[in-house]
Amino acid sequence: MNDNIILQVKNLSKAFGGVTAVNDVSFDLARGEIMGVIGPNGSGKTTLSNLITGFIKKDAGSVVFNGKDISRWPAYKIADAGLARTFQVMRPYATLAAYKNLVPPLFSPRARRTARGKLGDRSAVAIDILEEVGFERDARVPYKLAGTLPLGYLKRLELCRCLALRPELIICDEVFSGLSMSEIASMVPLMERLRRDGITLIMVEHRLRELFRIADKVLVLNFGEKIAEGLSQDIFKVEKVKQAYFGGEDCYVSSE
Repeated sequence: MNDNIILQVKNLSKAFGGVTAVNDVSFDLARGEIMGVIGPNGSGKTTLSNLITGFIKKDAGSVVFNGKDISRWPAYKIADAGLARTFQVMRPYATLAAYKNLVPPLFSPRARRTARGKLGDRSAVAIDILEEVGFERDARVPYKLAGTLPLGYLKRLELCRCLALRPELIICDEVFSGLSMSEIASMVPLMERLRRDGITLIMVEHRLRELFRIADKVLVLNFGEKIAEGLSQDIFKVEKVKQAYFGGEDCYVSSE
């Protein structure tokens, strides 16, 4: 395996009863890349994320992360290896302050190991992480109960729980979904900064215009199958993609 390839998915498949959710999907992801995963509702995007991160077990295929086959690893071991993920349905510790939601992952073996014993006060570190992604310390937002936060902050909190693990790769499931245009405008540079900080990203998204601004390449699923993979500016030139999204009509999604 090429040392520059951080994740290799090969012939991954999963069926639930008689319904095939993911069918023979393969792709490679290079370190530092942002890859978008798109497709109509029910195309298998979240199932693919769950398979990669160990939340459900595959029927066939393999997932190799940093040169190790993690296909049969439990979710906690995959996270400890440096592959984290956000969830489309967020479930914070609602009755705890926002910053306290980060304390458990900061006590994880991975956080302690990567910090080499120099994490210091976990509460202070948690507040610093929140501030880095847009929580205003002076407005005391990190101290508000997580259950009282609006959607934009909850999305950032979900991402921060991943960042507390100091991951190498994050799978982001619909981080733009439900946000206003101004909130998305502030999230896009954050994702770009994470890439500059050395974090590889897979972004499962429906907000294509915003995704295409930052994605290096795009993987398209339909009915559980990969129907295309390529540059964002070229992906809607593929006939199968046009059929899946627009019934075959000519289309153009701007990245401006």
